[in-house]
Amino acid sequence: MAMAMRRAAALGARHILAASVSASSRVASRRHMGSVDAGAAMEKIRAAGLLRTRGLIGGKWVDAYDGKTIEVQNPATGEVLANVACMGNRETADAITSANTTFYTWSKLTASERSKALRKWHDLLMSHKEELALLMTLEQGKPMKEALGEVNYGASFIEFFAEEAKRVYGDIIPPTLADRRLLVLKQPIGVVGAITPWNFPLAMITRKVGPALACGCTVVVKPSEFTPLTALAAADLALQAGIPAGALNVVMGNAPEIGDELMQSTQVRKITFTGSTAVGKKLMAGSANTVKKVSLELGGNAPCIVFDDADIDVAVKGSLAAKFRNSGQTCVCANRILVQEGIYEKFASAFVKAVQSLQVGNGLEESTSQGPLINEAAVQKVEKFVGDATSKGANIMLGGKRHSLGMSFYEPTVVGNVSNDMLLFSEEVFGPVAPLIPFKTEEEAIHLANDTNAGLAAYMFTKNIARSWRVSEALEYGLVGVNEGLISTEVIERQIKSLNLLRYEPTM
Repeated sequence: MAMAMRRAAALGARHILAASVSASSRVASRRHMGSVDAGAAMEKIRAAGLLRTRGLIGGKWVDAYDGKTIEVQNPATGEVLANVACMGNRETADAITSANTTFYTWSKLTASERSKALRKWHDLLMSHKEELALLMTLEQGKPMKEALGEVNYGASFIEFFAEEAKRVYGDIIPPTLADRRLLVLKQPIGVVGAITPWNFPLAMITRKVGPALACGCTVVVKPSEFTPLTALAAADLALQAGIPAGALNVVMGNAPEIGDELMQSTQVRKITFTGSTAVGKKLMAGSANTVKKVSLELGGNAPCIVFDDADIDVAVKGSLAAKFRNSGQTCVCANRILVQEGIYEKFASAFVKAVQSLQVGNGLEESTSQGPLINEAAVQKVEKFVGDATSKGANIMLGGKRHSLGMSFYEPTVVGNVSNDMLLFSEEVFGPVAPLIPFKTEEEAIHLANDTNAGLAAYMFTKNIARSWRVSEALEYGLVGVNEGLISTEVIERQIKSLNLLRYEPTM
């Protein structure tokens, strides 16, 4: 369990983007990026050679065998950014074959050699930080500040596992017989199939590919069809870093066909997946036929508990960060904010005021702190959850409707007096909606917080050190942030409960 402690506390029209842009709209510098239009962003990405639209199989960029493509759109504008190859089972089979062939050479390299290649990949990711962030903002919608942060975060996985590659140790076990010696060697498992979501187009790939490559495995990555461009750019940089052809392959397009091929192949020894519970269950069931190892992260329903002894300013700042990061579209977002009755009104007033200050807009605009949701379906889900809550007695304290910007923008929303019979309590909204839930006692808060099948992340705010330890140990979550709203790290990742099966040493 990880605890992040604060020192200060006690503890719909579409069109193809034009390539030509004026010089005045270009990014001003690496250290400071002002607003930039989409055309200038695409020009910068093209100039860096990072706009890839074909899949990567065996070190070669290839089209779909039947020539089909899918559109990648900007969720802020509906504009078509690119048409990428729409691949299926045949391309995936070839990617698996390539990965399997390369495994027998990549796994035989020394840990130091693999480490050097990964370190160079990390350095290239960082040297192309702005281009990757622009690409991410264009296809996913998050503000540039967050996208730049994700490049740092995503690259940190490669750096960390480049270092850990040289520290894969075995064990010597005391023998049961005097003339015997018992040794344990850790060896790479083989080809890994990695299926990643759209909300973190870079970091969700590097956190899976980094440890796999570090210990000698090879990988077939299937990024989300909504955000494949960042994945392809990262893979291009991996090739430039000296990751050998076939060690990292990328296929995208027909998700059911790609998934089925990964599950049915006997050459794929492990599946790692971040995404919906429904898809995760299918992957787990499908992998049983070939007895693959499986790592699943299937969403969250994170509670954020604000006790009456909390520092209000710290609690508001932390809850705001935990809830509205990436417009509420992260698996560790605070999905339920539980506030003790003694400070409920005071916290709610301060929290609403803080949410009002959030600037909604295109992520390329410097002032934007809240971008669009990924698509129309995401907006409709948010509307369904808010409608369910108000029909059962909850009150809209702020927002509660689509934003005047149109497209898939939704107003940052605060809903008061939410109860456990509402969808906002029981399911993950994955949008910019903060439900406030009053509670009386510490015991009630723990019961409400644990009343879910998810077990990924939780947060609490309190000045009482004894309470922070007592409650964190009672919470059935793998990650607990204490007086802190941002807890993601490349070092620790663990979930508990039935909806999450994820560890960081699954490839040995």
